[in-house]
Amino acid sequence: MEILVIILSAFLALFLLIGMVLVVLLIKVTSQIKRVTTSAERTVNGLESVVAGVGKVTTPAMLAKLVLSQVNKRRKK
Repeated sequence: MEILVIILSAFLALFLLIGMVLVVLLIKVTSQIKRVTTSAERTVNGLESVVAGVGKVTTPAMLAKLVLSQVNKRRKK
């Protein structure tokens, strides 16, 4: 009976140790995921501002190109 208690105690200690190690690893992985998502969010925000700036420039440029093409068509006639 005492051997069974010793074996169960050893397994309990082993599983407790494994559980603590897994909790520490889970905390590390969670912090890494948080850093990655923060970095991705900053990148997306930067790209949004670039796209907005490009959109402001390209819209007048496209309009000017359209007007010039129409003017050139009228001149050729």
